[in-house]
Amino acid sequence: MSLPHHEATSTGVEPVETTHYQHRTHSSDEESQPPPRYTPENDPFQLSSKLKSAEEIREIKANTSRKRDCAPSLVKKTTDAVTSRRLQGFYESQNESIQRMLKPVEEHVRDAREFTSQNQLKYKIAVWGSFAANVILSVVQIYGAVSSGSLSLFTTMADAIFDPMSNLTLLLCNKAVSKVNPRKFPAGKARIETAGNICFCFLMTSVSFILIAFSARELKTGSEDETNAFHLPSVIAVAVAFGTKFALFVYCWAMRNQVSQIRILWEDHRNDLFINGFGILTSVGGSKLRWWIDPMGAVILSVLISALWLHTAYSEFQLLIGVTADIQTQQLITYISMTHSPLITAIDTVRAYTSGPRLLVEVDIVMDPNETLQATHDVAEELQMKLESLPDVERAYVHVDYETTHKPEHFLKKEL
Repeated sequence: MSLPHHEATSTGVEPVETTHYQHRTHSSDEESQPPPRYTPENDPFQLSSKLKSAEEIREIKANTSRKRDCAPSLVKKTTDAVTSRRLQGFYESQNESIQRMLKPVEEHVRDAREFTSQNQLKYKIAVWGSFAANVILSVVQIYGAVSSGSLSLFTTMADAIFDPMSNLTLLLCNKAVSKVNPRKFPAGKARIETAGNICFCFLMTSVSFILIAFSARELKTGSEDETNAFHLPSVIAVAVAFGTKFALFVYCWAMRNQVSQIRILWEDHRNDLFINGFGILTSVGGSKLRWWIDPMGAVILSVLISALWLHTAYSEFQLLIGVTADIQTQQLITYISMTHSPLITAIDTVRAYTSGPRLLVEVDIVMDPNETLQATHDVAEELQMKLESLPDVERAYVHVDYETTHKPEHFLKKEL
């Protein structure tokens, strides 16, 4: 894609002066404020002209409402309402994308650092709080399972025993990432977090398979009694575990999409809510209704646990293999590359894909063939450093060419 020749500076190279760039505030008169103002220097492609104000977005709903008042059909009214919401959602999403691209790279970095510093304590509480709670709950659930003899509670006990072990795995992986020998690991060790998450998933899945075998044997053997013995303290112990897991689930909710390890912990607490809640029901059902409800519940629980963790493992495998980044990230990387320097005449290719929890970026830029080697080197190196400063980018590779008619430099090696 060719770019127009201009003398504009990149929004990512220099912070925009406060006279030209106004942040949206959260005051009561926010909706009455006009969109931020941009100049040709910091908005060379006039993206800001596509911003919709809050008043314009509200007008879309008002226009649709007037049409509905005249519409004789209920179906027509419903269709117009859905169309109105979709249009509003589209323009709100477009505003967010444009403002994200126009934000200087330095501001992206500053926001990431502020988030990390503000949430460091919350992260430690989530990780170490989960670890301490899981250690205590494993003891409580061992008592509940052993004293009652319920297979459903044995399933919740096995899950509780392995929770602190898996938490310890995540802690060790996080520590390993921060201590890197660059000679031995030149690309860093960030992917060990993803590998640790996968080990976590398969550890929990393997426990479930063992419990399925025990429960199936119990169902095959049968029972002479119509119901099992009811043990109230065991039910209370698992109920305490349910309440604790719910509190941890709510606490980890806010940071689940920012930190991969917090997301794994959040998913673990979410799964434990299903496990403990369903375990209580089937254990009580086995003692009050029919004996086979208890082992059958253990089988259902174990299958559910396996399915949940195998789904999580599949997602983590995709990150490790390398899946394409989301559209918003690709747009941001493309825009930063396009506006990096007026010496860049075109962008040939932009690739962004996962390498563990972060991204690898490949950008092919086009420059004048008569430009000096020093100029092309400086432009490419500065772009590489800028892209690598983005919070989600692990490494960036910038390739310089003088035309766009060549075949791709890289191809998939399907055969040796």
